[in-house]
Amino acid sequence: MFSAEFLLTSLIVVLIPGTGVVFTVSTGLALGRRASLYASIGCTLGIVPHLLATILGLAAVMHTSALAFQVLKYAGVAYLFYLAIATWRDRSAFAVQQVQGKVGAIALVVKAFLLNILNPKLTIFFLAFLPQFVEPGSASPLAQLLALSGVFMAMTFGVFVVY
Repeated sequence: MFSAEFLLTSLIVVLIPGTGVVFTVSTGLALGRRASLYASIGCTLGIVPHLLATILGLAAVMHTSALAFQVLKYAGVAYLFYLAIATWRDRSAFAVQQVQGKVGAIALVVKAFLLNILNPKLTIFFLAFLPQFVEPGSASPLAQLLALSGVFMAMTFGVFVVY
């Protein structure tokens, strides 16, 4: 079930830096390794709804519904603007000094989770990617999709931690 093609393609996809990697690395640089680990957890958890949407067939509805895709896309844009404005207003982030306040683990996980959950490209990607690796005529395609999703998430988390 876990073919070399799936593992290699997943690794390549996970290694390509995106918003989750940028968030995780910037969090690590600003707040330290532990904060970066929490950001990695949040970004990885942010993949779960997209995988579930793909597995449950909701991604197909989003793919065919331009309105649903646009709403999710603009919600993601709004959240990224919010993060940009918050970063722009926070002058202490640009100062070369020790960060005084600590951000809580839950706050970092939630922020990273929202960053990935509001990315509509993930749902479309998983809709196009995962079904290709389900064995045709399989007795349990749902179990295969869940297993493939689990491996993809584990790889994502591992790569984020390394970043």
